[in-house]
Amino acid sequence: MNFKKKLLIVLALIAAAGGYYYAALPAINIHSSETWFFVIFLLAALAVVYAVRRKLDRKEMKQSKVMKFFGVLILCAGIVYLLGSLLSSPIVNAKKYQKLLTVKEGEFTEDVEELSFDKIPLLDKGTAEILGDRKMGSMVDMVSQFEVDNIYSQINYKDNPVRVSPLRYASLIKWFTNRSNGIPAYIRINMATQTTELVKLEEGIRYTTSEHFNRNIYRHLRFAHPTYIYGELSFEIDEKGIPYWIAPVKKFNIGLFGGETVGKVVLCNAVTGDMKTYDIEDVPEWVDRAYSADLLVQLFDYYGTLKHGFFNSILSQKDCLKTTDGYNYLALDDDVWMYTGVTSVNGDQSNVGFVLSNQRTMETKYYKVEGATEASAMSSAEGQVQNLKYKATFPLLLNISDEPTYFIALKDDAGLVKKYAMVNVQKYQIVAIGDSVSQCEENYLELLFSNGVKETEQDTREVKKITGSITKIAQAVIDGTSHYYIMVEGSEDIFDISVVDFIDIVRCEVGQEVVLEYKEDDRANLVMSLKIRESRGGDLEPESDD
Repeated sequence: MNFKKKLLIVLALIAAAGGYYYAALPAINIHSSETWFFVIFLLAALAVVYAVRRKLDRKEMKQSKVMKFFGVLILCAGIVYLLGSLLSSPIVNAKKYQKLLTVKEGEFTEDVEELSFDKIPLLDKGTAEILGDRKMGSMVDMVSQFEVDNIYSQINYKDNPVRVSPLRYASLIKWFTNRSNGIPAYIRINMATQTTELVKLEEGIRYTTSEHFNRNIYRHLRFAHPTYIYGELSFEIDEKGIPYWIAPVKKFNIGLFGGETVGKVVLCNAVTGDMKTYDIEDVPEWVDRAYSADLLVQLFDYYGTLKHGFFNSILSQKDCLKTTDGYNYLALDDDVWMYTGVTSVNGDQSNVGFVLSNQRTMETKYYKVEGATEASAMSSAEGQVQNLKYKATFPLLLNISDEPTYFIALKDDAGLVKKYAMVNVQKYQIVAIGDSVSQCEENYLELLFSNGVKETEQDTREVKKITGSITKIAQAVIDGTSHYYIMVEGSEDIFDISVVDFIDIVRCEVGQEVVLEYKEDDRANLVMSLKIRESRGGDLEPESDD
């Protein structure tokens, strides 16, 4: 074979290897399974080319030293991969896997504060997608060119739970006609108020998952760091609203392929493509997701099932705990925590506790609270509205009056939230339903009192007394009951008098002198006793004097 043919073969091999690398983007790292597959594929391709070039038949291939050499290399690579997989597995490293995650026991009422309604994420990802599509449909100048990506990362933005997702090109043709300016906006949805915004940018997003060639975010990251093995990317915005891609870099702590955690995080500006790499402990606080929820769940399952070794986790399963199916997110201290229930491997429809894991730091806390599984709570909530056929979303764990409580949104067939439910974790027969969050909470608190879970707090407020003429009077109906609100000469306070309790208040008018006994309250002082005096000094109401 002449030199030109040899050169063409070499160039063809280089082109094939380059094409594979450009399309598959394997990390050049011994900890990457894709690297080993690429090496085996390349050796096999070289062997085939050699056999074709030499026109070897089956007998000659068996006798050829070169083919034997390729066979030995392929066999060695395969053995190294298989042995590496085995020696990296929990079968021989159960103790190391069990210690990958440090878990502390927490106190629920101390660690999880009661949230105000404007901080509770009421929507799940499915509903967020519906709202995002509706918002995009109203933007007539963009809807024909772009659509919303389905990423919808949940983050904390300026102390509010939001989901953010970039737009993407509607088709290959739309990419070709718009790529010079990039993607002009992203969607931001407040999960508490359900406010949906299309945030337009001064400069378009040029690095996304919907880009092609070198501006595709995966290819952009790979060419910048050929040896990094990336985890699941997320889309976030910093406190100024600038979009970033958060790319966690995997760290393998056990053997070649085992004990996956996160060692570094690459932040890539989605507009400019500028990148900066941080060690995991130095990641900026505005970043909410370095560890994916799936990775945190897997790490806790290792922690919970491998306490007494691998074979115990398969056979007797003594003291084995595992996470329940599904998870949700909770915003605490401007971080996003992954929440999931914990149940016994041999357990029934009950949880032995639940776990919270910080998605930025991997800090994990376990809470011993026995109660219903999330699936049981969802069924209980759906049972309250079975005539409406609403479907429950995966619960969010809240602290309601110091009680661990599942908060559940109930959606109709169109995927829109219609009602809310609160289910007590420990007594899941206590289920409250409401058209609003405040109504749902009010109904839930009433059930807690009526079922003896909570006792009515003793009113220790001091009873005070005031005498004076009425300077202002107004009437209102509160929860179907008439109330009179009055102000008395010499005081700036407002006094609340229920008609049900004090019918004689209807006789009063401005200038009337009254004697009130009351307890101070935030909005209006609550009147406990009322006496009405005539101008001559006598009492209209024949009450006994003190």
